[in-house]
Amino acid sequence: MALITKKKILYRINHQLRRYLKKYNREYTMNISYADLLRYDNAIILYDKNGVDTLWESVFYSPGDQEGVYESLKQIYADLKTDGNKEVIKHLVIDRVDFCTYGNTHPFRIRIVNRVNDNFDYFYIKIADASRVYGLELEHILSPNRINYVTHENTLVEEHIAGVPGDIFLQQSLETDLEAPIRLAKEFVKFNERCLVQVLGDMHSANYVVITTPDFEEIYYRIRPIDFDQQCYEGKKSVYMPQYFKQNNSLIELGMKLMTPESVWQYQIEERSMIASRLKSENQRVYDLMDVMSKDEIAPLENVDQLKSELAKHYQDDRFLACQTMGEIVWHSLELVMKH
Repeated sequence: MALITKKKILYRINHQLRRYLKKYNREYTMNISYADLLRYDNAIILYDKNGVDTLWESVFYSPGDQEGVYESLKQIYADLKTDGNKEVIKHLVIDRVDFCTYGNTHPFRIRIVNRVNDNFDYFYIKIADASRVYGLELEHILSPNRINYVTHENTLVEEHIAGVPGDIFLQQSLETDLEAPIRLAKEFVKFNERCLVQVLGDMHSANYVVITTPDFEEIYYRIRPIDFDQQCYEGKKSVYMPQYFKQNNSLIELGMKLMTPESVWQYQIEERSMIASRLKSENQRVYDLMDVMSKDEIAPLENVDQLKSELAKHYQDDRFLACQTMGEIVWHSLELVMKH
């Protein structure tokens, strides 16, 4: 069983990572910061449609501050979605600003609405943690998903990833309620493999969403992580394998019923082949990222020592033992994918 017992330390973005972010257009000047949003006047508890406390609060700013805050938030949305094009925000209004009262980063969630068609979207403003930035960047490069995020000084802005939260999705009977349960089981195997390769941890059911896509007479599923706090921080290998979280047991049981060990191995190889292909197509970007990450201190030394030992045993590869940082561990993990 995977278990995280201590709160993660936040790590600042260093000069080398900042330079990388600027090179790949992830860094934008913003008129408002995470710290500025903390200066709200009032807050009320936000309940879901069933009257259950969501652990989010809707916050309110003084009349003198609200207009400036909302205009700055709309500009941030333009930076996130359209490379700063202000034309897109003419018909947008900030409908609500929510503050999360739990978790590591205590994010703000912004609900933004188009007045023309009433369509809405969300984005998040968080403290800029280097671990999270590395996780977002690796997910963007190595997975089939693309991630929009921007940074400025100590502020990180992330797009909303749409989908059904995993803990809610798994409340149904996976065998009887799904049209294609075998496809979900296959996707979970691939998701598990991606997390291990990029050393992304803490993928219990509340930290990912499930996306269902109809295609002619078939149904396809994709599992996407939505929380990147635990990018290569913990020392236990099991933290980086979603199969070891008890919250995912129904997915594990589904796979055991519907798949053979041979088919699981086949899907693992397929996913590693896809990751290798993405590594080749993004060769320079990956090298630039790993060059920075391998020199960055983003985890306690005892965690580095534990993880490199466990991965050396898992892969039967003693070269992990020479790694001095979490970034070097990730780099060697990616090199293994390319080699095999």
